[in-house]
Amino acid sequence: MVLGGGAGGTLSANRLHRQLGAEADIVVVDADDRHVYQPGLLFVPFGMARPADLVRSRSAQLRPGVGFRQAVVQQVDLEANEVGLADGTSLAYDVLVVASGAVLLPEETEGLTGPGWGDTVHTFYSLEGAALLSSALARFEGGRVVVAMIDMPIKCPVAPLEFALLADSYFSRRHIRDKVSLTYVTSLDGAFTKPVCNRQLSGLLADKGIDVVTEFNTGTVDGEGRRLISYDDREVPFDLAVVVPLHGGAAYVGRSPGLGDELGFIPADEATLQAKAAPNVFVIGDAAGIAATKAGSVAHFEGETLVANVGHYLRGEPLAARFDGHTNCFIESGHRRALLIDYNNETEPLPGHFPGPIGLPLLKESRLNHLGKLAFEHLYWRVLLPGRDVPGVGAAMPRAGKRPEAAITT
Repeated sequence: MVLGGGAGGTLSANRLHRQLGAEADIVVVDADDRHVYQPGLLFVPFGMARPADLVRSRSAQLRPGVGFRQAVVQQVDLEANEVGLADGTSLAYDVLVVASGAVLLPEETEGLTGPGWGDTVHTFYSLEGAALLSSALARFEGGRVVVAMIDMPIKCPVAPLEFALLADSYFSRRHIRDKVSLTYVTSLDGAFTKPVCNRQLSGLLADKGIDVVTEFNTGTVDGEGRRLISYDDREVPFDLAVVVPLHGGAAYVGRSPGLGDELGFIPADEATLQAKAAPNVFVIGDAAGIAATKAGSVAHFEGETLVANVGHYLRGEPLAARFDGHTNCFIESGHRRALLIDYNNETEPLPGHFPGPIGLPLLKESRLNHLGKLAFEHLYWRVLLPGRDVPGVGAAMPRAGKRPEAAITT
């Protein structure tokens, strides 16, 4: 049983079906039948994507032979190996894959959903929010725009940075960039957590005239007074705020004794993806309480490991497959250019090329990377979700083409 029909759940179910075939009865459970292409949400506010084009049926993405049950999960009973549904029925499982992602928790930040929400305060991390923000940006004629990330972990940590960079390009196209001040606010001590990447991105923000406020732990969002207030009483004023709310795990995790942590994520072995709650429970994607970045590429790379280890478990074998934390992200920088980063738990983002000495440039703005980001949507629907392998790109991070000497600070 797979809980969640997003990227991780869909590709897991499809890969499991390819590996196990008719030997396994595979069922995906989700509360709705709307699969949203989440990377596309970034483009909606700038008129680069239409909301309706980002949504497809969840069940239609599953291979024939994989079942789909539209239902709300109430709780997981680890001792009984059952999933309780909101309608009072229960579903038994032999192996459970938790793939229910991360949910937005804007109500956890004082004032965020109060006066100003949807007017002076927005988010692009939901389909509805991105559409509202598109209208707000179209009406905006000048003033202070603040892009704020409340706290980690969040889905796709580079997306708020991308928004700030795309906003610079957007207001330039409208010929009002000189009337707009852009500020990026983060709870971290830099624009990004990895040193080499942080130097590159911080310089990029500075070159585009985007101010950065670091170590700002937002405690209150004052939509009427148009200001962010930190826990240490610092303030950042705005005319339009674009906020990435706190994230947490699915609500049913908190109702399932022993399954998750205090944030609702599922602690698991970093390498095998076997949940610490029970040996027959595995976790993939944003639902996982592990160090790996919460990004779509991570779920794709995890899929190979998870499916192999589910097979090992069913056969009573040691869990031999290992996930190295491989993460790969395009970073839109505006003006039809983008960067690409590729790293894992041991190696930070480095310059060079991906996936080998001849390939896409790493940590360097290029038109080619922008085209790669746009092409990823086709790859997502046609290759990643169906559980196919990407030619030349495996689950393990490639080392060829990278320049490790760039990690040395001079």
